[in-house]
Amino acid sequence: MRKIERKKSLLPFNASGTVFGILVVVSFAALFFSTNTFAFRFKDGGLSFFSGIRNGIQTVVSAVSGTVAAVQELAVLREEYAELTSRIARYEQIERSAADILMENKRLRDQLGFLDTVTYKAIPANIIGRDPDNLFSAIVINRGESHGTAVDMPVIAYQNGMEGLVGKVIQTAQFESLVMPLYDDRSFVAARLASSRYEGIVEGQGSQDAPLIMRFIQKRAIDEINNGDVVLSSGLGMVYPAEISIGRVTNISYQEYEISMEITLDPVIDYSRLEYVFVLDKEGTRTEEELP
Repeated sequence: MRKIERKKSLLPFNASGTVFGILVVVSFAALFFSTNTFAFRFKDGGLSFFSGIRNGIQTVVSAVSGTVAAVQELAVLREEYAELTSRIARYEQIERSAADILMENKRLRDQLGFLDTVTYKAIPANIIGRDPDNLFSAIVINRGESHGTAVDMPVIAYQNGMEGLVGKVIQTAQFESLVMPLYDDRSFVAARLASSRYEGIVEGQGSQDAPLIMRFIQKRAIDEINNGDVVLSSGLGMVYPAEISIGRVTNISYQEYEISMEITLDPVIDYSRLEYVFVLDKEGTRTEEELP
């Protein structure tokens, strides 16, 4: 009988074990990767990764959008602020204009109230300028021959609650007239002291800033004249009406060798603030029916 001989394995024992181990590992790996659990874990990991990126992008976009919106809102606020500032300025101007109108109305009411008390027919007028000729300091008013003014008509005013003599008309035109004020150095007014009734002549010194001078007062009146006494027009000379205030005594001076004395007066009319005057028509005395 023939003896059969078995061939020995070409691979050594250790090599066969290694191959077997590799196969087992590969099989388990394939089984692991083929399960749903791994797939879900892979998907979850990818989802978390991309979700973080997306959230970061959204955060950046939101921040940029918020900044742009804030800039736009700031521009709108600036426009609204400029508009409000402009409105406030207009309202303040309107308020000032309203206040000016109220003051003007009060002044006009005062003038109209005074006009009701004047016994002569009076022509109300506004001062519209000063005569540019340096030869005399005339005041220009907006009433002329067409309104009834004539040369030598007296001019008065109502200021600070008091009636005062301004001057007289010296030249007329159709719609304007020139008035020579009391402070003109060619102005002379017959006057008397309101309390003692001593008489004299009031003269100007050529400047509205200089006091008026009352001359030719009897010397014996020295004890009856005090600073602050009022001087009135006397009505003599037939130019100015009587009892119109001219000024207040500020100083008394005299010389022993003179028979008369003189006093200085502060005019009751502040010419630098004079706006409205009344030209008096002495020949047109108002009747009782015309008086209020």
